[in-house]
Amino acid sequence: MAGNSHGHTLAAWTGVTISTIGFCISGIFTVLAQPVGFVAGLVVVAAGGVVGLLMKAAGLGQPKEAARSGAPARPQEQSS
Repeated sequence: MAGNSHGHTLAAWTGVTISTIGFCISGIFTVLAQPVGFVAGLVVVAAGGVVGLLMKAAGLGQPKEAARSGAPARPQEQSS
């Protein structure tokens, strides 16, 4: 796994963290037998996916060149 760049982005980590928190919320409310809290946790899980996609669209995800080749992308040169 160390040889590829799968999931090593801020967008991926943020989306997974939010989804994990939502999963924990749903689990707690399942044990407490509170359906409203359970559904609220599922909404947080879905929000984690949406946040991850939005962050990827904002440029915080893996570049498309690296995703196709499996190799890390080269940093782009900035013109001054």
